[in-house]
Amino acid sequence: MPVRNFVAFDLGAESGRALIGRLDAGRLTLDEAHRFPNPNGRMNGHLHWNLLQQWEELKTGLRKAAATLQAEQDVPSAAAGVPAAVPAVIHGIGVDTWGVDYGLVGPDGDVLGNPFHYRDGRTDGVMARLFDVVPRDEVFAATGIQFMPFNTLYQVFSMLDRKTGLLAAAETMLFVPDLFNYLFTGVAKAEASIASTSQMVDPRTGTWATGLLERVGIPTRLLPPIVPSGTVIGPLRADVAADCGVRGTVPVIAPACHDTASAVAAVPVEGERRTDWCYISSGTWSLMGVELPAPLIDAKVARYNYTNEGGVGGTIRFLKNIMGLWLVQECRRHWLREGTDRSYIELTELASWADPFGPVVDPDHAPFGTPGDMPAKIDRFCRDTNQRPPATPGETVRCCLESLALTYRRTLEGLEDILGRRIETIHIVGGGSRNELLNQMTADATGRRVVAGPVEATAIGNILVQAMATGDVPSLAAARSIVRDSFDVKAYEPQHADRWDEAYRRFNAVRK
Repeated sequence: MPVRNFVAFDLGAESGRALIGRLDAGRLTLDEAHRFPNPNGRMNGHLHWNLLQQWEELKTGLRKAAATLQAEQDVPSAAAGVPAAVPAVIHGIGVDTWGVDYGLVGPDGDVLGNPFHYRDGRTDGVMARLFDVVPRDEVFAATGIQFMPFNTLYQVFSMLDRKTGLLAAAETMLFVPDLFNYLFTGVAKAEASIASTSQMVDPRTGTWATGLLERVGIPTRLLPPIVPSGTVIGPLRADVAADCGVRGTVPVIAPACHDTASAVAAVPVEGERRTDWCYISSGTWSLMGVELPAPLIDAKVARYNYTNEGGVGGTIRFLKNIMGLWLVQECRRHWLREGTDRSYIELTELASWADPFGPVVDPDHAPFGTPGDMPAKIDRFCRDTNQRPPATPGETVRCCLESLALTYRRTLEGLEDILGRRIETIHIVGGGSRNELLNQMTADATGRRVVAGPVEATAIGNILVQAMATGDVPSLAAARSIVRDSFDVKAYEPQHADRWDEAYRRFNAVRK
């Protein structure tokens, strides 16, 4: 079979990328065609996506990818007169982003304003007001989703609460990757994994939880059809193809449009029936969980505040959202504003030199979730819990990393309690898997073997789900076999369990 070429767009908290994936004889290689800062900004006091700039960056990435692949395959230029039947050199395009955020489309097809960013403060206090309409336990029973104040359910309810006219003016609501798919194709669909993050879907049926939404007052006429991961949305629009120099008919595919769902598809586990592993998709957020054939929705799950999100092939990502490397990222941003520019590699090296087992914090402490002076917030948390605050950047970063590893231990214990079985191996995928110090801390804190990699799991999963849609990869198990054959991983064995046991005791004592 000739080489098959796919383009994955992955929009993360700090940057967006366009990556070329070449699938050749059962092996996958990646090349970055374009990288850009993922822009957002404040307007009228609210934090928004910068949709127009992001759209232009996606087209730039597609333009660069098309030029690269066409040059490799010696496709004639437009100036030479390309016949209409020239075969495509791009065999699929797919977009993934984080969950919960959405845009609105009007009756004429135009996008109505910039989507709100989930870290905007407009949802402050909204959960409690919604629970006055529908009690918390009934919301969980209908959706099986972890309660987080920025879930789409509360974002949309805040628009009702504020009596904004945008909902009344809109015809369709699209999650951000679905919105980009719409701009690429003109077709409005909701991909299952991204829709599942909204707390507006019944995970047992994979359909909108219309009974709940109608009780809340959300107009269900806005909701597009939900389609499975790996659905061909439609061909790339002719005007976009011409603008980006793309030849031939190219399908736009909804991979797993939620970045974590794509990353989980690339976990290099062997054996479809193995149940002794869990994953951590590690980045700005850490999403830690297991893959299940069906949702778990009961009182114990509600008490632990775990979540049932959609995965590839109808699976359920049963997981916990954890404030991951965000604390370190916000510390770095603060120090950069003060005039000190250190890379993440440098900050991790400083942390490795700092004394171990100093102060600990709860990464999910609510004030840590908003942008701002993170070192000052950590200092305040430590003083409020009668701990000596970290005094240097190295101590601060070590505090963040050790606290995150201890959070993983707490989450692992919850998973094992709910599932009634022991988890032997933790697979860490995504950008955070580069952090060898955190990987070893995770093994030490949990007493479990850690397998780290691949780093580019989200893009890999995005591409392989596209390849499943085109018939180039027959199954999720086959996709994971390609991952194992194509990318290196590194294993970490647990050490120093006794010292981590004491740290865990202190961690549980200071949790807010």
